[in-house]
Amino acid sequence: MNQKQTVSKNYRRFLLLWSGEFVSSIGGGLTAFGLGVYVFQTTGSAAAMALVSLIAFLPVILLSAPAGVLADKYDRRLLMMVGDGCSALGLVYILICMLSGQAELYQICIGVGISAVFSSLLEPSYRATISDLLTPDEFSRASGMVNIAGSSRYLLSPILAGFLLSVSDIKLLLIIDICTFILTVIATAVVRNGLEAKQSEDTKGFFASLKEGFAAVSAKKGVLYLIIVSSVITCFMGVIQILCEPMILAFQDSKTLGIAETLCASGMLVASVVMGVKKITKNFVPMLWISLFLSGIAMIFMGMRESVIQIVAAGFVFFAMLPPANAALDYLARTNIPDALQGRAWGVIGFISQLGYIVAYALSGILADAVGEYFSIGVGRGAGCVVMVAGGLLALTAFILGRIKEIRELEKP
Repeated sequence: MNQKQTVSKNYRRFLLLWSGEFVSSIGGGLTAFGLGVYVFQTTGSAAAMALVSLIAFLPVILLSAPAGVLADKYDRRLLMMVGDGCSALGLVYILICMLSGQAELYQICIGVGISAVFSSLLEPSYRATISDLLTPDEFSRASGMVNIAGSSRYLLSPILAGFLLSVSDIKLLLIIDICTFILTVIATAVVRNGLEAKQSEDTKGFFASLKEGFAAVSAKKGVLYLIIVSSVITCFMGVIQILCEPMILAFQDSKTLGIAETLCASGMLVASVVMGVKKITKNFVPMLWISLFLSGIAMIFMGMRESVIQIVAAGFVFFAMLPPANAALDYLARTNIPDALQGRAWGVIGFISQLGYIVAYALSGILADAVGEYFSIGVGRGAGCVVMVAGGLLALTAFILGRIKEIRELEKP
């Protein structure tokens, strides 16, 4: 087989693998949406919803580095199959509990935790497999497709889940998600057949690499400030993800919630398309702080009153501002970190930036419940108040960011 045929065959393998992950992402979004609605309807607590989200997310961030080491030492496709296949066990456990009666909060947390632990094996192996299959010229297109698959859980899953919940219940969503795991395992097994496993030649220890990565991002104060800003962004994104559901469910049904979430998330898609058409080559610092400032203002309008139209309009603006903000962060960091240290640096950046989600998941639900109870306004309006305060803090952060000298200097030629 010549080189051209090998490249073509490998790209077809990538498409098969990507299709499996696309379907799996939709299934995961169905479960996340359904469990959020189920927990809120049975407990009436935003904190309980946040706890489930925290347990689903925490293993992924804590185990991402060890999972990356495993992806370099063992068969990556086999790790993907184990991760996907065993992730279904947690959902099966929740389903059995629901079939036996009402699943308690602790049972849902156990099932979600099991699924999250095994899911942590998936991402590093999946990303590394793409490098195994494709040529550098194909990386850009593959990256776009991976982003599309990842965003499907926000664009497609909510509206689909909302419709399914209007005709059935959470058990149907769990069954669909379990079936998507089976399809993904089969797709990965087909890709694995005849593909040689690759191992990293990097002999440096984990902590040595981590130290080099942190040194790379802390060499310039501006880059370090950017990482802190990225963590702030993920924190406020986490607030929206957690509190949007109780804020809407307090006065609307799950079908309306699904439509609203999909319309809000479509702001990311529209902004990404616009940015793809209009090539941006300068003024990244102004683009960053203006995008974040408008995101904060949008959050204030989202929490202002019980109006689906207002929440959707403001949510659309919020999510539309994320692509330009992320693009600016990405450009400013990449152009100020040495090429030889990019991999380790992005590992550190990814880890620190995700810490914002943990803060949001740990605190936002508790705050919403507390505000709702203290002012006797209910958890829905309590969530709205927390979103408004968070939006004000994000706008203030953006205003300060635009005046930090070290960050402005990152764009100087």
